[in-house]
Amino acid sequence: MRKLLLLVGAIVFVDTMFFSAITPLLPHYAERFDLSKTGAGILSGSYAAGAVIGAFPAGWLATRAGSRRTALVGLSLMAISSVGFAFGHTFALLTALRFLDGVGGACAWTGGMGWLIAVTPSEQRGATIGAAMSAALAGVLLGPVVGAVAQGIGPELPFTTIGVFAAMLALVALRMPAPPAFVTTTRRPYLTALRDRRVRTGAFLVLVPALVYGTVEVLAPLALDRLGASGVAIGATFLCAAAIEGVAQIGIGRATDRVGRGLPIRIGFMGTVVCLVLLPLPTVAWLFAIPVVFACVFSGIVNTPAMTLLSDGVEEIGLDYGLGFAIVNLVWGGGQVIGAVGSGALAATTSDTVAYLLLAGICTATLLTVAVSLRDRPAVPTPAG
Repeated sequence: MRKLLLLVGAIVFVDTMFFSAITPLLPHYAERFDLSKTGAGILSGSYAAGAVIGAFPAGWLATRAGSRRTALVGLSLMAISSVGFAFGHTFALLTALRFLDGVGGACAWTGGMGWLIAVTPSEQRGATIGAAMSAALAGVLLGPVVGAVAQGIGPELPFTTIGVFAAMLALVALRMPAPPAFVTTTRRPYLTALRDRRVRTGAFLVLVPALVYGTVEVLAPLALDRLGASGVAIGATFLCAAAIEGVAQIGIGRATDRVGRGLPIRIGFMGTVVCLVLLPLPTVAWLFAIPVVFACVFSGIVNTPAMTLLSDGVEEIGLDYGLGFAIVNLVWGGGQVIGAVGSGALAATTSDTVAYLLLAGICTATLLTVAVSLRDRPAVPTPAG
């Protein structure tokens, strides 16, 4: 299991590294291609759009061909799109390649995480998901550095390196034994899964933080740029957020197993609301960066207990774990698209403040209606003695 955790951690690491590398590059591409906030949101959100479109095929592939083959398809697409992005020179091509990487990421996450959770005892599920999310956050941590380097020396070498890394991981996965085959007898597994309350609740609790991150990822870099921050400073802001969240995810995963799913989720939403309300206030770059960092951290830590809750439901109704993470990709990607494109359009017609306060209202409503009803005890009792 340790080797598999390392492999899956590396897979989500390389995927999120490419995904987050766009952050410090977004002002550069906005200027280069003369993009509006809506256009910048489209470029940024194209990865998430690919994750949405790829979610259903990835879930189908996992239940028919197995988790390992699904992960291999994802890694292949990630390698191709990363190398292509290194040499792309038009807005349309770069957007299409980020979309393709989103499809690859959906397959890689569905196959890799489904493979991992299938061999993890249920009482360790939160800690395992937390460890994988920490690896993903390490990718988010390094991604802005890659983007800053690409801004300085050009994208060819950094993004080609990411593509080569993805190809190497595919070779490693080929040498590992495939997980036991899972045969689904349900004709409509997605509909069956979504009938379960825990699956629906977990999916919604993944969706809302995705809305937050999609919004902050687009509006914050542009605002930091307006306030005089350099590309390096913008990258450092998101690097700091990823570093804090990466450490927090490990503790949140363990807490999810020990105290249940509800308390970590409520803490995440309360912190997110505070940060969103504070975001419109600062007029100095470094002061603005503080609520940006913690908005990313608090919204991000909701994901581990939410995914664990969703996995509980998938297990209870006897469906493949990969299907659960396909649903995660679907709602996360949808939230990212709506957050990135919608917030860009809303901010362009009104202001960034309106977008942030609308999100604060959504998070508050979620906290008061959904998160407050979740139980605060372990899903699986710890054996006595």
